[in-house]
Amino acid sequence: MGPFAKGYFENEKDSTVKKIARGLLRFAEELPIDIDPKIGLARIHRGANNIVEPLDMRLDCGNGIVVNGEIDEVYTSGYHFEKTKSENEKKLCANKTLWGGGWGGHANPDYGTLIRIGTDGYRELIEKYRKINDADDHYDAMLMTLDALDIIAERFRKLALEEAAKASAEDAAKFNRIAEALAVVPKKPAYDFFSAIQSFYLVFSFDGKDSPGLFDVYMSDFYKIGDREENKDILRGLWLGFHQTRAWNLCLSGSDENWNDLSSELTYDILDIIQEHKYHTPNVTMRVHRNTPDWVWKKAAEVIGSGCGMPALYNDEVVCPALEALGIPPCDSHLYAMNGCNQIDIQGKSHMGLEDGEICLAKCLEYAITNGECLYFNEKVSIETGDPCKCETFEEFFELYKKQVENAVEITVSLSNRSQEAQATYSPNPLRSILIQGCIEKGKNYRSGGPIYNHGQILTEGLADTIDSLASIKHFVFDTKEVTMAELVDAIKNDYAGRDDLFIKFRKYPAKFGNDEPETNKIAKDVLDHYFKYLMNFRTFRDPVNGIFGGGLSTFVRTGEYGRKLGATANGRHAFDIYLADSIGAVPGFDKNGPTSVIKSCMNYDQTLAKSGFVLQLKFDSALYNTEKGYESFISLAKAYFANGGQQLSINVTNSADLLDAKKHPENYRSLMVRVGGFSAPFVDLDPDLQDNIIARTMHNV
Repeated sequence: MGPFAKGYFENEKDSTVKKIARGLLRFAEELPIDIDPKIGLARIHRGANNIVEPLDMRLDCGNGIVVNGEIDEVYTSGYHFEKTKSENEKKLCANKTLWGGGWGGHANPDYGTLIRIGTDGYRELIEKYRKINDADDHYDAMLMTLDALDIIAERFRKLALEEAAKASAEDAAKFNRIAEALAVVPKKPAYDFFSAIQSFYLVFSFDGKDSPGLFDVYMSDFYKIGDREENKDILRGLWLGFHQTRAWNLCLSGSDENWNDLSSELTYDILDIIQEHKYHTPNVTMRVHRNTPDWVWKKAAEVIGSGCGMPALYNDEVVCPALEALGIPPCDSHLYAMNGCNQIDIQGKSHMGLEDGEICLAKCLEYAITNGECLYFNEKVSIETGDPCKCETFEEFFELYKKQVENAVEITVSLSNRSQEAQATYSPNPLRSILIQGCIEKGKNYRSGGPIYNHGQILTEGLADTIDSLASIKHFVFDTKEVTMAELVDAIKNDYAGRDDLFIKFRKYPAKFGNDEPETNKIAKDVLDHYFKYLMNFRTFRDPVNGIFGGGLSTFVRTGEYGRKLGATANGRHAFDIYLADSIGAVPGFDKNGPTSVIKSCMNYDQTLAKSGFVLQLKFDSALYNTEKGYESFISLAKAYFANGGQQLSINVTNSADLLDAKKHPENYRSLMVRVGGFSAPFVDLDPDLQDNIIARTMHNV
């Protein structure tokens, strides 16, 4: 039995949250530890015996607690959630129509408060609010978790002294400095950049190495203490630690509620280190706005040009109003940061999904054409919305499609809320309850509505494929009447067998999304407005009064999976083809008129309706991008897009020859990084289908 399980079962009469806290205490006392002088930080990591796992993996993986190689009778939230699924819901998940819930999600903990007040400061807050709320188990679990953090710090302090006694002079100095810092943090407030980083990284790694969030904002004052070059060396060690442990999203720059820019010398040095090392982790995003300095734009453009696919750019001028429409005031909307890949949280104040679910709109259109039949399973799995051949106008057909989308939304939200309930019941998280504001004050767990904001986020697949298919149907079936609906239905159901003429007609139809075609752009707006607005009718289990479900689009690695389960589509795509749109932009290869037309098409979406990351991915030729003119052209393009309502840009700077050769000779391209969708990764490590999707994306010139 591992240390966590031993602690969990120590007192059978305890509530679940106290059992988890006792597990963390025992885990802190017994886990194997070491300190790598190259990184210069005390961190919890996965050892050679694979014993150390992130908190959510230890208890929330859905398989139960392993005791002596057997699954114990205590099961986790995933087990209980799976029992709630109907057979039809399982089919809809299996054929990639949708999914909902299933895991606890990423987070952006309040590391800024941690390094300012320490664990002792949290103890004072807990005792203050214990007098107000009847939640003793909740608070007891928090105190045990704080004790676990202090125990780990003390064990690392002693280890650092032991290592210093037998190390070289250079390494001994590093170990002694670690010991000196851990004699203070995380129990007490940090006193300089090194101690702040020690406190942050110890708790960050104990929490499962998730998303640091607004790192340059809450670390900026500490970075100003002492010598900048010395602090930059500390930062390099941290970045090596991030890289080795697969840290998630770190956010740079941005604005406050008065639109003051938050960039600093720390912002610049982080960008410099990203460019220097080209690590693919952490996934770095950068917020821009009306007052972003020119030096920030220029440095970001240069780093993107290095080929690391980072930073992704987010527009405060769209994201903040989108959040404020949910009832989040400007003082908090301007604290947004990305967690995981592209999803949006309020730093240290929210539990807003990632990921609550996902819906393939192209699959919903398939059901509108087939009256509920899945072309992958060859059986009816969705609701019957009526015979499309009886539709006399495009508007009537569009109503069939909308009913299918609404059905998918209702099922996805239901799944998500059942998962949220299971997580709240069986996997409360005392550590994140400490690190997310609201949980102490309310006396509620992180997963039971404790955070200040508890909205939900449902992602999207197949957006541009749906738009293009609807545009083809409108044009050929209803406007020109070149094709009957019966012919269309037959062609789709039979994957264009014997109807190559229709396949070619649909595929060559020039009014594809991404080419700034007015009729197609209008359809795009109608598709997105309907879907996102319908989502916002539903509330989360985490907060059934104010927790609103919003939409986003961050397809990253799943595009090919969705394509494999999707029948033929009316934009000229064969059944089970992996090539679906990888972002809110065009289907790969369908944007023929350059990047300006792509962004003009995307401006037709009302992107303030997107309450989660709404990713536009573009690919540029490295030879033309990496010049002074190229940088200036890209910055002008990005500013124009953002000024006209764009939320996000993710950029790949590469060349097609390298991508093609990397497939043949991967051993020569270990350092070739690409932006996948929500993160960057070595191209040669990707699934072959995903590699092909990236290659197929249109290469633009700036």
